[in-house]
Amino acid sequence: MKKKVGIIGAAGYTGGELVRILLFHPLVELTFAYSRSQAGKSIDTVHSDLIGDTDLKFTDIISKDIDILFLALPHGQAKIFLEEHSFAPETVIIDLSNDFRLQKDAGDFIYGLPEFQREKIKKAKRIANPGCFATGIQLGLLPLANASLLQSDIHISSITGSTGAGVSLSPTTHFTWRNNNISTYKMFDHQHLGEIGETLLSLQKDFKHHIHMIPYRGDFPRGIFTTIYTSFEGTTEDAQELYSTFYAAHPFTYVTNINPDLKQVVNTNKCILFPFVKNGQIAIISIEDNLLKGASGQAVQNMNLMMGWEETSGLKLKASAF
Repeated sequence: MKKKVGIIGAAGYTGGELVRILLFHPLVELTFAYSRSQAGKSIDTVHSDLIGDTDLKFTDIISKDIDILFLALPHGQAKIFLEEHSFAPETVIIDLSNDFRLQKDAGDFIYGLPEFQREKIKKAKRIANPGCFATGIQLGLLPLANASLLQSDIHISSITGSTGAGVSLSPTTHFTWRNNNISTYKMFDHQHLGEIGETLLSLQKDFKHHIHMIPYRGDFPRGIFTTIYTSFEGTTEDAQELYSTFYAAHPFTYVTNINPDLKQVVNTNKCILFPFVKNGQIAIISIEDNLLKGASGQAVQNMNLMMGWEETSGLKLKASAF
């Protein structure tokens, strides 16, 4: 029997991706898609690519008769929502906001980066899904931290598509501003640095170096292209072996020896890593789709692990290569 699933905040970009994945997931039934702003409207009037795929309508009624609940609310609202609505202890809850990611806020939520702590996720009932930037950056650094090889400051340059800013318009998300344009924001002070630092410290207890991150707004809709560099004693071959060994058992993280491009991951739950060493520095290219591996796809990956299903169920998606 299929498990019953509900989504809170189904009208946004991450909510829409959850709807798309869950509609075609072989082991679940999407029973409701909650949105106060779109209540009563057919889902395909908002997510127009789903025309012909579902007859569901958005609702402003929350059903408690579910097995799994996804929270795709704006940051700061998930905690409030759970304070106002109670669910059975056995109900699996996966939150895509930053409300429970840091240890000081987590409570009974487990940080949901499968490549970091898959076994803990399998036993959890509450998951804090990682941030989009944080996912690609951490996947680029986990093998080094696990081997206690982070011995100097880390420098990160990361550019994201406009969907990372959410559905609501702002001056920097309009097409006329984004097109043929690029800019930085939150330099050295991005909110995802906290969760990245906690993960690295949990793997490498003596990690005490600075993480310098420059995020960029890109003039494309989706995807994150990250470049990381730090000191490294070894060769490119050493780095390739380290990364390939670390990710051998993880179905969505791929290590390549060919310089990748963003279209290889758009519309997939993949993260592709390209480690390269020169002059005592290791550079790691990390690419992902910010809405899938960086959000909704990873949330479903976590669901699969929590339910004891095949980790790739519903997530065998093809990249939009051209």
